[in-house]
Amino acid sequence: MTEIKYITRTRSQESSAAIERMYITMRHLFNRGFYKPMGVSGETLREALLQLRPEIYGSIADEKVELNGLLYVIERLPIGIEECRYINLTSDEGYSQSHFEAIVPPKRRRNCYRIDEEQMNVEITRGRSDIYDVLTHLTFMFVESHKIMDKILIDDDENLSRDWLKLEQAVLKGEPLTLTEREIAISHTSIIIGRTFAEINTIYDAFATEDRPDRFLSVIYWLGKIALEEVLENNKRTITFSPILRERLGHHIYGEIWANKIKTELQRLQLLNRPLHIISANMHSVMNAIFAEDVLKNKLKGKKSLDVYQELSKTENSDLRAMVAERATNEGMLFLPDTSGTNIDVQIFDTAKIQFQNTSFKNYVQPEKEHEKPVLIVMDYAFGEQAYETIDELLKPFHKDVHLNVQSVSVMGKAGILVGNKGDIMIPTAHINEGTGDNYPFENELKVADFEGYDLPVFGGTMITVLGTSLQNKDLLKFFHDSTWRVIGLEMEGAHYQKAIQSASKIRKSINPNVKVRYAYYASDNPLETGSTLASGGLGTTGVKPTYLITIKILEQIFNC
Repeated sequence: MTEIKYITRTRSQESSAAIERMYITMRHLFNRGFYKPMGVSGETLREALLQLRPEIYGSIADEKVELNGLLYVIERLPIGIEECRYINLTSDEGYSQSHFEAIVPPKRRRNCYRIDEEQMNVEITRGRSDIYDVLTHLTFMFVESHKIMDKILIDDDENLSRDWLKLEQAVLKGEPLTLTEREIAISHTSIIIGRTFAEINTIYDAFATEDRPDRFLSVIYWLGKIALEEVLENNKRTITFSPILRERLGHHIYGEIWANKIKTELQRLQLLNRPLHIISANMHSVMNAIFAEDVLKNKLKGKKSLDVYQELSKTENSDLRAMVAERATNEGMLFLPDTSGTNIDVQIFDTAKIQFQNTSFKNYVQPEKEHEKPVLIVMDYAFGEQAYETIDELLKPFHKDVHLNVQSVSVMGKAGILVGNKGDIMIPTAHINEGTGDNYPFENELKVADFEGYDLPVFGGTMITVLGTSLQNKDLLKFFHDSTWRVIGLEMEGAHYQKAIQSASKIRKSINPNVKVRYAYYASDNPLETGSTLASGGLGTTGVKPTYLITIKILEQIFNC
């Protein structure tokens, strides 16, 4: 008699299937044009998220409200979205020219507009990854809102709890609460959300804004109120996708406008035929690495270069940053603020105008011939799939027949690490694209050995490009790390950059087939460690040293010194 074998799936397999289901569901809902997140149409998305239980969303599957996850989401969504029943995802459709004031979330660069009391419009100009990001955050927020609602209704007669009525009274007061009133309100709220007084008190101020010190209470109240109306009045929240957004998505409209502006400026400055080095980084590290030490040698006398960079990273030192920017501008830097909708600013450095003897790269010997002197194009961070759109467009010939002399593409970014701690450095040898069979091995000009001896742990190996950093859990990440993939970290753009570079250099032949590539990441979080996820807070000054070390190594290779 044949023994029956029961095949069971591991948690990592279930998690992988849940991510795939979410990916397919979100694309289906987008094509459909609208859906109700807490209705039948949103059920698959909710179930997949609850099955996945991403680390960033903490206790999403528990009865109590997840506070760190809620803060993470609230910082990436526009202020007031918790009050809105209708959320409309749009393309750039002219709202910037209206009386509506743009609301930009503190941790995500996207323009949002409060149309009326019930509706929030969210502009999507950075591709599908932006949509996945918004939808997963909203799904989490709505799931949490129904946890609050479950605690508010105390019986089948639709009676509301006393704690809820007291919270409502505090929120609708309309003016800042006294310390006593605030602590009374927190006490009632702790019953509603299943968290201790101390837990709420610890995170309370992180939700606050300058004009709304008691925003935490307001967020909890409105989440509960809208969920309550969904259940009692069947007045469901609705997410819609504008026809223009559905028509434009995937056509590189914003990326093309962005890239053409850069090429037009290069042509105007007569730099189009010079050796070009593209660097994806932030808008300060390249400029500071070249100029800051010399500019601030009198202001910050006796300080080491790392101390100088740390001083520049402090919010209150805008005057120091202005001094460095002024020197850079006088020596060939042009700043191009984004007007395309990509939210990717650009700096162009004409190295022919840099007085290298007064910089941190004194040993660099400039080529004698003008046309051989390099030009740096520093672009701000792309977001997910947007990396493909922007680099793909930038590497295309200008006016179809002027090929760019691209010598190298360097990417310096933040990533989650699976083998170390916050602030450590990762040097990838390949990118694999989560959820597909796509993998991109490459010859990285940056090596682990380049970063040894600087008192920072450095790891080399494969990195995975994920659909969203908020869609990962320990089981799935442990699989990638422990299996023969030997993944050292996760990020959102690497495979998309490499796909564009490979197609331009190896297939389309629009740039040098031997273009040099450099990838290096510093760890912003460790999602395998409880308390070290992105939801647990930023890097602070921990990120300064790896940021500048990577930047300097990239520049040393470009300047060959």
